[in-house]
Amino acid sequence: MTWDPDALGVLRLPSGRLVRGRGLARPLPEGPEPQFALYFLGKEPPATAWDATWVRWPDFRLPADKAAFGKTLREAWERAETERVEFACHGGHGRTGTALACLAVLDGVPAAEAVAYVRAGYSPKAVETPWQRRFAAGFRP
Repeated sequence: MTWDPDALGVLRLPSGRLVRGRGLARPLPEGPEPQFALYFLGKEPPATAWDATWVRWPDFRLPADKAAFGKTLREAWERAETERVEFACHGGHGRTGTALACLAVLDGVPAAEAVAYVRAGYSPKAVETPWQRRFAAGFRP
């Protein structure tokens, strides 16, 4: 079972994979829970009932360990083929949007178009800072 492709916050990648993005500052959306999640935060998140990986990523910045980010991103992409995968940070826009843009590149979206793709398919507020935009545009899987 995957996400509802019409649900708020669900991004459809060119491959058909669906990934939900959200802000942890808001309540968990109604509907099925994730089966796997990547959390982009400056400090370790609380435990969840589902499998989750924490990527150390301070607010308004970039991942602390870019190699580890790339590895966990690939895992999320692979799992999104058959599982409900969620990406989240505190607000659901900057770090989550940047990670979704990188995931879109991994899925085949040209890097120069990834931010626009995520803003159109997920949220117009996605990817907040100039360095997050550069990071996504320069991401190479």
